[in-house]
Amino acid sequence: ELSGGEKQRVAVARALVNNPAVVFADEPSGSLDSKNKAELHQLFFDLRDKFGQTFVIVTHDEHLASITDRTIHIVDGQIKV
Repeated sequence: ELSGGEKQRVAVARALVNNPAVVFADEPSGSLDSKNKAELHQLFFDLRDKFGQTFVIVTHDEHLASITDRTIHIVDGQIKV
């Protein structure tokens, strides 16, 4: 049996295994504790820098949103740039 955090990390590993150009992630760190969450977020930025991968991340995590290159807010189904 895997914990929620372990399942989350396995899902991320599966998404990255084929070295995709674009990774779509829906709340990728939602089940992680703060230490593992920070490590995962750093991994996204490292992969972007090293392999030129693009990450499209849907999140409610304000900290993660604040450190991204671009943030798009959706409010009541409408895009707010």
